[in-house]
Amino acid sequence: MKVYKIAVIPGDGIGPEVIEEGVKVLKQVAALDKRFQFEFTYFPWGCEFYLEYGKMMDDNGMEILQEFDAIYLGAVGYPGVPDHVSLWDLLLRIRKGFDQYVNIRPITLLKGAPCPLKDVKREDIDMLVIRENSEGEYAGAGDWLFKGKPEEVVLQTGVFSRKGTERIIRYAYETARHMNKSLTSISKGNALNYSMVFWDEIFEEVGKDYPDVKTYSYLVDAAAMFMVKQPERFEVVVTSNLFGDILTDLGAALAGGLGLAAGANINPEKTYPSMFEPIHGSAPDIAGKNIANPLAAIWSASQILDFFGYQDLGEKVLKAVEQVMVEKVALTPDMEGTASTSEVGDRVLFLLSEIL
Repeated sequence: MKVYKIAVIPGDGIGPEVIEEGVKVLKQVAALDKRFQFEFTYFPWGCEFYLEYGKMMDDNGMEILQEFDAIYLGAVGYPGVPDHVSLWDLLLRIRKGFDQYVNIRPITLLKGAPCPLKDVKREDIDMLVIRENSEGEYAGAGDWLFKGKPEEVVLQTGVFSRKGTERIIRYAYETARHMNKSLTSISKGNALNYSMVFWDEIFEEVGKDYPDVKTYSYLVDAAAMFMVKQPERFEVVVTSNLFGDILTDLGAALAGGLGLAAGANINPEKTYPSMFEPIHGSAPDIAGKNIANPLAAIWSASQILDFFGYQDLGEKVLKAVEQVMVEKVALTPDMEGTASTSEVGDRVLFLLSEIL
């Protein structure tokens, strides 16, 4: 029996509460399916760790994580720790150090999920956003000159290498071909006359190898409008790090809110472990109250199953999540329910036992 080693970093705020529900789901799936097992190892890294030790993770943290098959992350961020410290010293350190250059964000309106748009059919919102996850404006290139003086200048340089741009675009083409769906590139070539023109040219260049894939290309501002007015335009989407970060939060709002938003940081070659996370943040204002919505964390758990090749089980986990929202027996306050975090998780477990 295959044993998958999962490093669990519950993180800050509501992270430990929601991640525990995802772990429960993974354990139940493994127990019912019997093709594999999970071995979970917990690490206390995050902002509270930083406040005590002056660092977001152990000095040898990356070496420790290297030995795992996947990483399951709860949330990062807490009052008293600057956001750039919590982001760069844990989340981005892992993404960059393990070359997790593919960020996958499903934006699918599940049955029972609330949608702020009027007259939109559920099947109209069903897109997979593939975001470049290692370069762009998040490469960390730049400088801060003459700090505190009248001539103060800051430089934040977007980095777009041929290797980085081509590999994410090719990954997106392969995904669209496999799914038999269209591929849309989102850039800003009219204004960003170096980086985004380069992106557009590589999108066309790589596309010559995929004549069977129908393609579209939008400027990011137009794409944001179309996501709201005509979301059915989008099936598989590929875009840069910054644009992907922004547009996927917009997509999350369309597909039920951040409480249903899951993300995967993938190293496709599997040279390093990939990382899976709900992307709703640490929500410190409700931490410890057992009212946080665990469905995004459970959706992330389904992505772990997909990544290991058990797409059938990942789909069944999502089916259980849909049933929870349709029946409205156990929903947290953000979804107009009165259930606790653990009660929602328990309901998913019950439904899974019936589905599996």
